[in-house]
Amino acid sequence: MAREKGKHVVATNRRARHDYDILDTYEAGIVLTGTEVKSLRGGRVSLADAYADLFNNEVRIHGLHISEYGNGTWTNHPPRRIRKLLLHRGEIDKLSGKLTQQGLTLVPLSVYFKDGWAKLELGLAKGKRQYDKRQTLAKRDAQREMERAVQRRAKGMRD
Repeated sequence: MAREKGKHVVATNRRARHDYDILDTYEAGIVLTGTEVKSLRGGRVSLADAYADLFNNEVRIHGLHISEYGNGTWTNHPPRRIRKLLLHRGEIDKLSGKLTQQGLTLVPLSVYFKDGWAKLELGLAKGKRQYDKRQTLAKRDAQREMERAVQRRAKGMRD
C-alpha cells in the first residue's frame, strides 16, 4: 500500500485560540499504540481538556481523549492515558526555559497526520483575561464591518 502524502487534520482545538494568546507553535510527534492510531484515523479524538507539561526532560500530554477502537479486543488502550510527545532536544530545552515564566502553558491546538505520521501542534500560550476576550471580539467585528463597507463601496452602493 502506498504511503499517504500531505496533511490531514483530524481535530482542532478552537477554544484554545479563544482562551489563550498563542505566542509560539511547535510540531510534535505522538507515541501511540496500534488501536490509538486506528481510532485517530477514524477521527475519534477530543482535545477539549488536554494540556501538555514537562516532566523529567520529556514533554507529555494529559487529558487527550482518544476513544477506544471499536474492533479492538483486550489489546484496546485506555482513552485518557498520558502520552509522550516527541520533540527535538533543543526545542525541549527552549520550552523548559519559557515554561518557567509565570502564566505560560502548553496547549494542544490540533491533531493531524502528516505524511502518514500522527502529529500534534502545540502552542506556547498565555491566558487571556475576560476583558481581553471581549476586546478581541470587538476588534474582529470592527474589521469585518470595515471589510463590508469597502465591498459595498466597490459595488457602488451608498451607506
